Amino acid sequence: MIKLGEINTLEILRESNHGIYLVDADNNEVLLPNRYVPQSFKIWDKLDVFVYLDNEERPVATTNMPYILKGDFALLRCNQVNDFGAFLDWGMVKELFCPFKEQAFKMKPGGWYLVHCYLDDKTNRLVASSKTNRFLNNKILTVKEFDTVNLIVSHPSDIGMNVIVNKTHTGLIYKDRIFKDISVGDKLKGIVKKIRPGNKLDIALGEIGYRSIEPNASRILQELKDNSGFLNLSDKSSPETIKNTLQMSKKNFKKAIGTLYKDRKIEIKDDGIFLI
Repeated sequence: MIKLGEINTLEILRESNHGIYLVDADNNEVLLPNRYVPQSFKIWDKLDVFVYLDNEERPVATTNMPYILKGDFALLRCNQVNDFGAFLDWGMVKELFCPFKEQAFKMKPGGWYLVHCYLDDKTNRLVASSKTNRFLNNKILTVKEFDTVNLIVSHPSDIGMNVIVNKTHTGLIYKDRIFKDISVGDKLKGIVKKIRPGNKLDIALGEIGYRSIEPNASRILQELKDNSGFLNLSDKSSPETIKNTLQMSKKNFKKAIGTLYKDRKIEIKDDGIFLI
């Protein structure tokens, strides 16, 4: 079955004046227009293509890859708005439609919005929704504490930054756990720090506990090398100074320099740390 909104691996069936026809294992056909046809090919060669509906509502294939696939989340730019909704740039000739009813806030041309792409059951069209939370669920968790997870930054709150966890759950990074600039739509790696009552996920960027020592120590060593073997930091430096310099907490900084000191890779003095 040829799947809309997804990458399909199809075989070349035949040529035509408009392009080449591709076929799946069930003999379903789709056109790959001339503009996407490779310079050299043979019948029954396999191609990876993205399939969506063209302006005539017909399935069409392309070798160009969109900015978002069905079931994914991505930050997209609004190109235009009409009486029915907004049209987003997702890297395809035909723009991705977001109806007004699927807009968390009214979209405006030139604005950037985090959206989810899904196949509408009634119209069989790929559409976007900025009401992303309705596609996420924490009732049954697929993660546990200390799991490494993929994150997409969703939206800020008074206490931190909301994130999408593994494209499935909602999570929160508290303000005091954010040690670098992050923006809506950023894709990051994180750790499930804690699962609170109600399956609320506390997320930390990077590693937790002893697992953070190795990468943090490596970061400090690299900073030392980049600064002629000296950093004007110590365990007396303010958390804000450490955060701005190394994008880590003071607690993790002290653990990391303790490890480096024990390994005799640095020397700690009153005015800072020195590379040995």
